[in-house]
Amino acid sequence: MGSELPLPPAPASRRRQNGLCCTRLDIGKRAGVSNRLAHESSLYLRQHATNPVHWWPWGEAAFVAAQAQNKPVLVSVGYSSCHWCHVMARESFEQGWIAELMNQHFVCIKVDREEHPEVDKLMMDAVQMVQEGRGGWPLNCFCLPDGRPFFGGTYFPPEDRGHGLTPWPQLLMRVADFYHRNKSELTANADAIAKNLTHLIQAPEADGSVPDEAALLTAARDICAQHDDTFGGFGGAPKFPSPHTLNFLLGVRSLAAVETERALATRIDSVLTITLGAMARGGLYDQIGGGFHRYCVDRDWVVPHFEKMLYDNGQLLGLYAEAWARYRDPLYAEVCAETIEWLQREMRTPNGLYAASLDADTDHHEGTTYVWKAAEIAAALGPEALPFAQAYGISDQGNFEGANIPRLRGGPEHRQKFTAARARLLALRNQRAQPARDPKNLLGWNALVVAGLAKAAWIFGRKDWFALATTMERTLWDIFVQEQEAGLRLFAVGQGDQATLPGTLADYAWLAEAEFAVDAYAAWGAPELAHGCKARALKLLAAAGAQFSDPHLIGYFMVGQDRTDLSVRQKEWFDNAVPAGNSSLLHGLAAAYTVTGTETWRHELTELAKAYGGMVRNVPAGIGHALDGWARYLNGHQTIKGGAGWDDVRQVLLGDAQTPPHQKPFHQLFLLPTKDLRGYQSCRGQTCAPPVRHAEELRRP
Repeated sequence: MGSELPLPPAPASRRRQNGLCCTRLDIGKRAGVSNRLAHESSLYLRQHATNPVHWWPWGEAAFVAAQAQNKPVLVSVGYSSCHWCHVMARESFEQGWIAELMNQHFVCIKVDREEHPEVDKLMMDAVQMVQEGRGGWPLNCFCLPDGRPFFGGTYFPPEDRGHGLTPWPQLLMRVADFYHRNKSELTANADAIAKNLTHLIQAPEADGSVPDEAALLTAARDICAQHDDTFGGFGGAPKFPSPHTLNFLLGVRSLAAVETERALATRIDSVLTITLGAMARGGLYDQIGGGFHRYCVDRDWVVPHFEKMLYDNGQLLGLYAEAWARYRDPLYAEVCAETIEWLQREMRTPNGLYAASLDADTDHHEGTTYVWKAAEIAAALGPEALPFAQAYGISDQGNFEGANIPRLRGGPEHRQKFTAARARLLALRNQRAQPARDPKNLLGWNALVVAGLAKAAWIFGRKDWFALATTMERTLWDIFVQEQEAGLRLFAVGQGDQATLPGTLADYAWLAEAEFAVDAYAAWGAPELAHGCKARALKLLAAAGAQFSDPHLIGYFMVGQDRTDLSVRQKEWFDNAVPAGNSSLLHGLAAAYTVTGTETWRHELTELAKAYGGMVRNVPAGIGHALDGWARYLNGHQTIKGGAGWDDVRQVLLGDAQTPPHQKPFHQLFLLPTKDLRGYQSCRGQTCAPPVRHAEELRRP
């Protein structure tokens, strides 16, 4: 079946894709029907609540029904801000005759991938096995009644459009017929997929070794060799921001060994500054309102896929802050400040946390909130319009369907010159129809923001930003954490002051990283939290070990041992748009050993690092977050013990533009308030230098 059903290529043109979508609760209203999704908390599920498809939410009841009716299961996965999910919904799921085919032959389950990343991973891995590595959303996976996947794909059109894509109705009939005539063959397919998925529990090519410094430098060279030196980024279109990879290069750059290899140091500097500049100047970054879109469809970062995701912005905030500390490009500082302003203005929810995403579409079309006609710029800015157009690439022809996506053609001074002009354009833009916002609070994604905020606050000396981070940290703990005698349990999805759905390994690891990030600078920004966040982080790591560890093989499972609703209990090794749980856990374990010196944490860290001995040689770009954590650990996390004067310490440690990169330890820094110490003591790893009386003396190597 796989050879007959090729997947569509990722849309990469600069034309708006045809097909309408809905982001409000009017999908399928004409049919006058409802299904089981109307009372679900997920916006994405509620967007499908009036489809004529008899959707079920994910859960045991759907599979019981499938077994009772002897029907295969269709698991359709997407998310609320997904453009192509909306397209397929309008073209197929809203159409009564197509819905009847689905209802007659399948038990249909609709899944929000942001609420159920573990279901998404299982189905995506299965589809990619069938479709030779291709996948995406909407994700449509066919399963046996017991939940084992046997076939699937992504977007399917409602009719033959001449692109070699099987029409959705034809695919439905083909799968249903095959199920009843050749069920044994599908069962064999499902068994083979399950076997392969189970095999992936083992760390790929792990040989018992941990990456050493030489392996990390080789990995950095390999990654730099994939860099697009003309336009920035890695590979061709579409281009994603890749914060894990860039953070790894920043981490490697801090190794003293890189200073002795000037060619590699220069190459890393070039890759980082070219890519960070290209992303900040291009359409990936919202030049008018701040914040990053999800990716660009072209090689040169002009046309974004217009959805904005919380996880991207949380990670990029920390990345650009650290890049500013290293390279002092004022553009990076402006990106950080404007991203935080955007988060506060457009993403903050009443409980003080941030919403998950903004839709790619406005009124059924991609990007209409964000693009400009040249005449609109002229009317808004008057005499300033021409120089603004020259600075931001505005033309009568446009760069996207006759309209313009602003992108900065000059330096940061141009942005500062047109600050007032951009504010006027933003005010006008705010009067337009706006993309829908998915208001749910995801624990993990908000934790990524906390970590980015805390780092940016320290680097830029913004205690108001640190206050945002600490307020979020407390809110996350209050809403999502349940402390029991047996240990902590996390919930993953929040609405208001309520949280549901069990957290995955990533939720525990990301929140632990966030707690360590706040704890690292608490002595400077929030002394009342000193030590408290560290204690919380250690509780999270202990709970993660109890719930997700594997007694037989390296690494930690994605879900707890009490989950019986998945056909395979998987491990997540490779970073995608967000860090893999095991990658993030490595950061947490390294921090735990640094701040406690407890041998148990060092042992767990070293054991987990053994998973990456083979991957660092073969797929370093896929494990950037893990390698970043390991590089900084090998470099030696720095702790500064002291009793007061933390603003002075900050000034000394950050240095200036002339300070060598390996002498700027901020990501791996921990401030440890010590009442009986009159001066300061600097430690790298578990080795401490003699105490000094004045902060300036910390400049010494």
